Amino acid sequence: MTFEETAALSRVRAGDPDAFEAIVRIHARGIRRVAARIVGGGDAADDVVQETLLRAFKALDRFDARLELAPWLHRIAANAAIDEARRRGRELSLTPDEEGFSPIPELLSSEPSPERRAVSTAGGRATRAALAELSPSERAAFVLRHYEGQSIPEISKALGKRDNATKQSIFRAVRKLRRALASYTGGPEVPCEELA
Repeated sequence: MTFEETAALSRVRAGDPDAFEAIVRIHARGIRRVAARIVGGGDAADDVVQETLLRAFKALDRFDARLELAPWLHRIAANAAIDEARRRGRELSLTPDEEGFSPIPELLSSEPSPERRAVSTAGGRATRAALAELSPSERAAFVLRHYEGQSIPEISKALGKRDNATKQSIFRAVRKLRRALASYTGGPEVPCEELA
């Protein structure tokens, strides 16, 4: 943890709830990114961010200060996002929100031709639509693995699953995404095991 995080954590635990603002300032963007990639942008992501921060504040006294705050907060965000996605019935925005967060980044190169831009934009929409079709659990596992770079044990802990169940969620997500995006990949299929 950074000095600022450690100091804020100590102050909150000593009874100064206003010190939590420093933690929010440092981590809100990362929490928003996780939320937007799981539930889409807009109100759903805002709700997840608020719920994450509320849950984190209530559980801060149980947080092990020897660990890093970001992965802990991302686990809370992933679980809050799964809850929100289930509540909303898999609703997922297909466009980036006002802060530019999207369920997936656009597939544009630095200098695309008009044809490439059209294919990339269509591919991005198709990918976001395919991601929206995943179950909340599959989407969260995929996002934590492929966008946040978390390990299988970290994801398992975040989602309250065993490692094999987490691997299966990621495998199913990759398989569904590959099928949905077959017309955009254009090359030889990559075995799902390599993507998980």
